[in-house]
Amino acid sequence: MTLTTTAWPDGGSIPTKYTQVGDQTSPPLGWSNVPDGVTSFVLIVHDVDAATAPGTDDMLHWLLWNIPGTARSLPEGVPQSSQLPDGTRQISATGPYYRGPGAAAVGPAHHYVFELFALDAAIDVPAVGASPPQTRAAVVAAMAGHVRGKAAYVGLFKRAQ
Repeated sequence: MTLTTTAWPDGGSIPTKYTQVGDQTSPPLGWSNVPDGVTSFVLIVHDVDAATAPGTDDMLHWLLWNIPGTARSLPEGVPQSSQLPDGTRQISATGPYYRGPGAAAVGPAHHYVFELFALDAAIDVPAVGASPPQTRAAVVAAMAGHVRGKAAYVGLFKRAQ
């Protein structure tokens, strides 16, 4: 599978519009070369350079699951809601929406990894009722044995000094 965005080149700098410094608008995403038999997609966006505590997961910026298997894109500016009209569920570390990059001005730019997984099943994990780390762990556990494809895209960001 291939994941793309028109917002920045893979491995390039994320424009301010899509960050905490800007509007925190979710970027437009598209994917292709999807394997046969896909029922749903999961998108995990995380800052791999920002572990919240030793031995814990990195910072979750966006988790969408049960994206319909017929979908091949997400529009710019996905609305805030724990469940979208098409059945897609979403969370971030701070709520049911996209959380833009916000790395500090000191130190190197952080790597924000957008990972898309194609699954042969839907995931029965509620979007509310558990903490974001617990929900993320439940979604990842439910994905086990159902991943049929994976694609990744990277963006870099740090605040201006």
